[in-house]
Amino acid sequence: MDNNRDKKWYVIRAIGGKEKRVKEYLESEIARRNLQDRVSSVLIPMEKYYQVRNGKKISKERNHFPGYVLIEAALDGEIIHIIKNITNVIGFLGTQSGDPVPLRESEVNRILGKVDELAEQEEEINIPFYVNESVKVIDGPFNGFKGTIDEVHEDKKKLKVMVKIFGRKTPLELSFMQVEKE
Repeated sequence: MDNNRDKKWYVIRAIGGKEKRVKEYLESEIARRNLQDRVSSVLIPMEKYYQVRNGKKISKERNHFPGYVLIEAALDGEIIHIIKNITNVIGFLGTQSGDPVPLRESEVNRILGKVDELAEQEEEINIPFYVNESVKVIDGPFNGFKGTIDEVHEDKKKLKVMVKIFGRKTPLELSFMQVEKE
C-alpha cells in the first residue's frame, strides 16, 4: 500500500493571525506522536511584497490566505481529532457537518504553483501607473517633488515623470519604487 496515495490536501481554518502558531503546534504534535507517515506537510501560503521605507526597499511577507493552513495528510479519526484540538484551530474547511473535504488536484496545483511562483518572484510591484497621473517622488535627490507621469515603461518598471524645478518642467527617469501615487 502506497502511503502517499492516501494523502490528500485539506484546509484547516485557524483564528486569524494565529496561522504560524497553528503550524508550529501541528508540527510539534505530529513529531511528538510520531505521525510523520500520516501527515507529510503543513503549509501557510505566503506572498512577498515590497514597501519603501526611508528610501529603502523592504521585502516583506504576508499570508496569502489569512485564517487558513494547508495540510497534506491521510486523515482518519485520530488525526482529525488531534488537529481539531490544536489551540487556535476552528476546524476544517468542508461540509456543513465539519467533515474535512480534500482539495481537488487542480486547486492544490494552483495554490502550490502560486506558492512556488511567489517564493521565486524577484520583485513584483502591483501598482499600475498611468500617463498624466500625479505622483510624488519618495526617493532620490528629488525626494518630495511632485510631478506628472509622461511615460510608463512597464517592462523596465520605470517612469518618465515631469517635475517642475525652478519653474521649468524637467523630465526625470525614476523606478516604480521611487514614486508613490498622490
